[in-house]
Amino acid sequence: MTRSLIVEADGGSRGNPGPAAFGAVVRDGETGRVLVEVGAAIGTATNNVAEYRGLIAGLQEAVAVDPQARIEARLDSKLIVEQMSGRWAIKNAGLRELALEARRIRADVDYTWVPRAQNTAADRLVNEALDAEIRGGPTAFVRRPGSGLPDAEDVVGEALEDQALRERSGERARTRERAGAGEEARPRKLVGWATDLGTPTTTLLARHGATALSLEKRFSGSGGVDAPLAPLGIAQAEALAAEVAARGGVDAIVSSPLLRTRQTAEIVASRTGAPIDIEDGIAECAFGDWDALTFAEVSERWPEELAAWLASTDVAPPGGESFAACRDRVDAARRAILTRHAGQRIAVVSHVTPIKVITGICVDAPLSSLFRMELTPCSITTIAWFPDGNSSLFGFAEGTHLRGVDAGFGI
Repeated sequence: MTRSLIVEADGGSRGNPGPAAFGAVVRDGETGRVLVEVGAAIGTATNNVAEYRGLIAGLQEAVAVDPQARIEARLDSKLIVEQMSGRWAIKNAGLRELALEARRIRADVDYTWVPRAQNTAADRLVNEALDAEIRGGPTAFVRRPGSGLPDAEDVVGEALEDQALRERSGERARTRERAGAGEEARPRKLVGWATDLGTPTTTLLARHGATALSLEKRFSGSGGVDAPLAPLGIAQAEALAAEVAARGGVDAIVSSPLLRTRQTAEIVASRTGAPIDIEDGIAECAFGDWDALTFAEVSERWPEELAAWLASTDVAPPGGESFAACRDRVDAARRAILTRHAGQRIAVVSHVTPIKVITGICVDAPLSSLFRMELTPCSITTIAWFPDGNSSLFGFAEGTHLRGVDAGFGI
């Protein structure tokens, strides 16, 4: 019986043209087991060149695994899939040479277009290579985590998978018991080991750019001063937009209704072409009488109230909203967003508190954990939400795209 292999390939350029890299994954077609991961930075190039280079590398590794195997190549580049399938002409001479190189490796390849959300493994390798280049580390790698036959690591993986499935079965039973008391719980999952949970909704959670209030470290919530972006905040938003575009863009942008988030979202939209969806539920927590004041000013005027607020997430500032109430509001909005944008890759432009709350929900952390998180303006937190309720945190408060821009910190 002829073996089946799947090549997942991607490439990206931060600037188009700009610093570029490719990534490719070779999987066993029957089991989905990852056999090879390959990636490399390639200097300055366009997205299309980087994507072709990813395809070439993936085909080379697939043929090395089994030269007789049937190969299906999956890419989120419609251009390459149509060109390699012979349905579109290749007018660019450079791309034509790359297409010929790919055909010389294997001509009888089935090409399939997939949504970006289904190509995250290859995309991760692209960003790994680009980030390694920034850090000055090795920018090319080939990893072979599995040969298709059981080995020591695979046996451990299967044991962990069995444990995860048992835990999930037990968790379902406990969930049913708690349901009578009105308590909700989600089954746990060992990411990377458990069975395929379906196409996730991927959220790139971005804090808005800096305002004059945030630069002065003043409380700035809902119901107070609706501050616009400061000039620095605009520069941060432009850096964020370039980074989102370099990561392959998004299907949609969800923004808080406040001015600073809408301005940030509009800058991202102008770079990516994605539509903007306003969601009231992800607005910042309301700080009431403390709005526009510094922590020192609040401490001087409301010392007892501030101490109580810091001691309990159920306590609200005078005229404001408690973190517990904010969490309930934000979680309801999160669920609504995931329903509206199921299976998509979306940017969510929000504020410090909602992003911390959503991160805590993802990792099942107590609400008090938000006191131990820091988010720079226009940083990115990446979370995948699976159809069965599980979630995976891929990156928190990433800010390398802000190098050269004073990121700043603020409330």
